[in-house]
Amino acid sequence: MRLVSNIYNESIETSLGGIAKHLTQPQESRGLPNHSTRQQQQQQQQQQHHFVTLGSLKRWGEQSEDDRGQPRPRPTDYSQFAPNVEAGPKHPVTPFPCDAQINNRFVIWEGDISQLKVDAITNSTDETLTEKNRVSKKIFGRAGAALTSAIVHDVRRCKTGEVRVTPGFFLPSKYIIHTVGPIYSEKYRTASEATLHACYRNVLYKARELGLRTVALCDISSVQRNFPPDTAAHIALRTVRRFLEQYRAEIVIVCLESNARSIYEVLAPLYFPRDALEERSALWQLPKDIGGLYGEPQLADRQIRIIHNPQHSVMIEADDDSDTSPHDLEMGSDVEYSNINLSLAAQLSGAAHSFTQMQGDLDRQRLLGDRPRMVYESVLDDGLEGIEHQESSPLLVDCEYERLLRRAKTEDLSEVSGIGCLYQSGVDRLGRPVVVFCGKWFPAHNIDLEKALLYLIYLLDPIVKGDYVIAYFHTLTSSNNYPSLQWLKDVYSILPYKYKKNLKAFYIVHPTFWTKMMTWWFTTFMAPAIKTKVHSLPGVEHLYSAIAKDQLEIPAYITEYDMATNGIHYFQPITNTSSPAS
Repeated sequence: MRLVSNIYNESIETSLGGIAKHLTQPQESRGLPNHSTRQQQQQQQQQQHHFVTLGSLKRWGEQSEDDRGQPRPRPTDYSQFAPNVEAGPKHPVTPFPCDAQINNRFVIWEGDISQLKVDAITNSTDETLTEKNRVSKKIFGRAGAALTSAIVHDVRRCKTGEVRVTPGFFLPSKYIIHTVGPIYSEKYRTASEATLHACYRNVLYKARELGLRTVALCDISSVQRNFPPDTAAHIALRTVRRFLEQYRAEIVIVCLESNARSIYEVLAPLYFPRDALEERSALWQLPKDIGGLYGEPQLADRQIRIIHNPQHSVMIEADDDSDTSPHDLEMGSDVEYSNINLSLAAQLSGAAHSFTQMQGDLDRQRLLGDRPRMVYESVLDDGLEGIEHQESSPLLVDCEYERLLRRAKTEDLSEVSGIGCLYQSGVDRLGRPVVVFCGKWFPAHNIDLEKALLYLIYLLDPIVKGDYVIAYFHTLTSSNNYPSLQWLKDVYSILPYKYKKNLKAFYIVHPTFWTKMMTWWFTTFMAPAIKTKVHSLPGVEHLYSAIAKDQLEIPAYITEYDMATNGIHYFQPITNTSSPAS
């Protein structure tokens, strides 16, 4: 008996990454014990006959009564109190008008999502896709061992905010869309809300991409993730509403438990009004932040700032961008230039008025260490053409990198590569590539630094597409090995976002006191995005906690110096899969 039968659509085999093809092989051929007895298979086949069809669910627009047969509660008509209320409605015009067609494609249902016979259901999980919660236990229990095998052998991991797709196997649904919700923190509220929106949006758009018509969403923001239930409901409802406005064929079912259902049924009329009264009432009850075009939270950092004193310089305080910070949550793209926020800051000579200050995208400044840019240094000298040049400067940086990358792939760099000071050496204990840099072998004052930059780009460009770490050995270096700080700053500014984002650890082995001071100064004032990723280690054996010894190829002079300075077996590394920077 095949584990996958009649549920795999050949037209989307590429999207599933060959999962079904892998799982249709007998378990013995994959080295797995055959745990599916004939009796278990019969039980799982019988489960398929106990499912809930879409036709048995009452659409949102059809709900005129509650579960007890009572008429649905009517909202308050705040418009009659308008003359006596100073504040008035929060929105002058309804952002979510009554639409019977949308309401008939939206369902709020309390029940077991694993019993729904739809095109796709949603599973909320962690990054290893092994989280055990109420929803996932039911899904994995009904889907059978084939789903667990698909997770272990094919999917393996999913980053926060992203989605992964597997067949439904023995479930009534055809597919399961797995997603990883964020852990809520009040300190990082904006990032948490944006990532939860990304989860819902990515699930819906993945279903659309696969040509699926009916999608069941679970409550992605489970209690164990500490997300405020009302905030999570607002995000889910407005994201679904915007999706159904954009696409007019799909049907979305929100499958909830009893406690969450009560919250959704109270808030749903704000986003899915069923009559004119609910639409008018929503003007007063909707929050001010009703999201953007896709329901995404509107970030305050993306709004234009006007400074009353044009002479006042704006200092951007860099946020902590450590791997444990929700600022590191991925939204599916590198850097968004469509929302670059600018404010003018130039004073016209002899004029009675001034321009305000214009500053670049705050996210880019935090990650790349950019300072606020002046659009004009002088309006009279540069004219209005200067605005276009200055506004496009972030894009010009990326164009400069692409130009250097093309040169790196075509020019002869043997002068630098032959030195052997920079190379890739195995992977760390988390499977991330390790880049080694030997400071002693870098002749900073006797080498073409432009060629050195080209070789750096040539070596690292394919590596930095994913997570990676750098091990820098400061062993026995001298002043002849130190490039200028200005050159380091220029290199840091030229390298694009992915270099900083995907760098997970920068180890400095055998640092001197002066090295520690300069590293602190550089990461504080020039490269704050990587400050928390830099680790100074007194000896090589400390590095073995993060990188296995057989994965680290280093010159003999480093190990000899380490033994002479620290002795033999001076540190017993921890050999589990957690590293100082993981």
